[in-house]
Amino acid sequence: MKKRLYVDFHVLQTVPPSCINRDDTGSPKTAMYGGVLRARVSSQAWKHAMRKDFAENTLLDVGKRTKKAAELVKKQILALDSELDADKLAKKALENTGIKSDDKGTKALFFMSTAQAKALAALAVAGSTDKKEYQKALRAAPSMDMALFGRMVADDPSLNYDAAAQVAHSISTHAVKNEYDYFTAVDDCPAEDNAGAGHLGTVEYNSSTLYRYATVNVLELAEQLGAEQAAETVRAFGEAFLFSMPTGKQNTFANRTLPDAVYVTIREDQPVNLCGAFERAVSRGEQGGYAEASKAALAQYAQQVYASFVEAPAQSFTVGGGLEALAPAQTAKAMLDALEKAVRDALSGNEVE
Repeated sequence: MKKRLYVDFHVLQTVPPSCINRDDTGSPKTAMYGGVLRARVSSQAWKHAMRKDFAENTLLDVGKRTKKAAELVKKQILALDSELDADKLAKKALENTGIKSDDKGTKALFFMSTAQAKALAALAVAGSTDKKEYQKALRAAPSMDMALFGRMVADDPSLNYDAAAQVAHSISTHAVKNEYDYFTAVDDCPAEDNAGAGHLGTVEYNSSTLYRYATVNVLELAEQLGAEQAAETVRAFGEAFLFSMPTGKQNTFANRTLPDAVYVTIREDQPVNLCGAFERAVSRGEQGGYAEASKAALAQYAQQVYASFVEAPAQSFTVGGGLEALAPAQTAKAMLDALEKAVRDALSGNEVE
């Protein structure tokens, strides 16, 4: 029986002039790493983009994080019996779970799966007053994104879920310097004596080749979702991590790109973030650009880590050219198919000791 099983995702992705993740001043987020300024995209921004991707592209249950949890239960009550006072029953159901809610909703955002909302609705429609049953309903049947990203409930820690996935802040593999775009907007119906612009402004941006990393604790995921759904969820996670993108200033910059290269590993010891490949900022390659030099740095560093500190992965997959030293390259679809099968095979017979 396997004691540990992790899937690590390493992505190199070049983005053109953009501002996909801003700080409180509207500037692109940055970080100091290796003594130089790097472009940065927060893990929260990419996880939000991934959850939107889940909702659009997977058939698995995707939860809702909202203060209007009672509305989710109300919708399911109406589906069972449209003649009932669904609003009153939904609020009472939440009260029975111990989650504090008023006319404005819960005090904090609450993460609830569709299955949990249905279970609470069924109890409410049946007239149950057993608070233990209501709490049991909220502990069971988490959605795939709830199992991946966790749930924290201050009112009742017993309702918490530990996150099976971790997503790192993406950083550029090289030094960056933010720039400013000065723009004007023209009034289509100007006064005859006004030949100037109707609006003046600036927007800050940068461009970079990003190193993106995430890891999934497969056994933790399987414990919450079951082996079959865990394998499907790992695939959905990988697909969303590869193809989603935060939407900050997207209309301004049309910056939606695809990865330059992807490296995925199945490990039986511990997750391994390979950001150390870029602690020394990558310099432009002989033919210019950072993508090819970043691929070479990643491949070299991974081999160095495997030779010195940890065993090589149990299985490895790459997509795109430049990382063939780590594993043969294949298409994204073929890699995701192979990954799902590998996870399913690894979990086979792992249900009991």
